[in-house]
Amino acid sequence: MATVAVTDANFDAEVRNSAIPVVVDFWADGCGPCKQIGPALEELSEHYAGKVKIAKINVDDHPDLPMQFGVRGIPALFMFKGGQVVSNKVGAAPKAALQNWIESAI
Repeated sequence: MATVAVTDANFDAEVRNSAIPVVVDFWADGCGPCKQIGPALEELSEHYAGKVKIAKINVDDHPDLPMQFGVRGIPALFMFKGGQVVSNKVGAAPKAALQNWIESAI
């Protein structure tokens, strides 16, 4: 399972109504740290296939969602369970740290 592109239109279906926990990555094309963690998130999406969904929202294309969640810096990662935010993390981190954060949140 690869990461899922999320938009204003499919946010509820992909994130709020998901049967499994969802990590939402708020990112942008011009963000170096966002590009740094991208490959790690792709690998983690494979590792957690069927257990955790990893979704990506481009903040330049969809500015309403980051405002709704108070995103002030990117990359910003939010863990949703049962449609609610249960944890969040701002900034780039190595794959192992991202995996530890996901494990602690699920």
